[in-house]
Amino acid sequence: MSAVVAADRGARDLGPVRAHHALGISTGVFADARGAWPDLVEAALGVSRDVVELSAMSYNELPGLLSYLDGRTLPFRYVSVHAPVKGDRVYNVLSQLATLPLWVRSIVTHPDAIDSLPAHGQLTHRLVLENMDDRKTYGRTADELAELFAELPAAGFCLDVAHAWSVDPTMSSAHELLDAFRSRLRHVHVSSLRDGRHVTLRRADEELFTDVLARCRDVPWILEAPLREKADF
Repeated sequence: MSAVVAADRGARDLGPVRAHHALGISTGVFADARGAWPDLVEAALGVSRDVVELSAMSYNELPGLLSYLDGRTLPFRYVSVHAPVKGDRVYNVLSQLATLPLWVRSIVTHPDAIDSLPAHGQLTHRLVLENMDDRKTYGRTADELAELFAELPAAGFCLDVAHAWSVDPTMSSAHELLDAFRSRLRHVHVSSLRDGRHVTLRRADEELFTDVLARCRDVPWILEAPLREKADF
């Protein structure tokens, strides 16, 4: 067996997620270290030096993240920040997000966290909208997101495959999202869902998601739950 064939077979044996060339993790996975940004970054580096999503999903986490990043660079090739979407809102969150270093490529938010389209539009190409799960009433489908993208023409798209699954377990809705917004795709969130929470990717779900993920091979994938230690889970 040639080395090329062996390497290809080895990648396929890992499954599409482990074999992806640009795979990283969200710091939101490390809940016990929430707010301790040096520890969170170190934990993320233990997963990948390529990709990370710095998760400041609660409004009180954002000032600490901004302070940590001030004058600093991180060794990842691709960095996104998940903007606050939980807790009491602060009036100046958008002005704070605008001060993120320019090497932060994407600022991800949820459609229901957008209370001012013109204000969010000031984040221009760094603003990234994520599709929602079936617990939400808006931002779940291509038709619902199209209304927002019409008002935010520079914004990008983050496909959350588990959210799409919750809306439509056949994954047809996920394909419709990619049909509509593939040109906007910045990165993908990967996990399984259980009772509305992101959990370790199940093998059956990875197999179900394969066709969708195959359309997303040229962008980073971000884990929203740790993978199991063994590839044959």
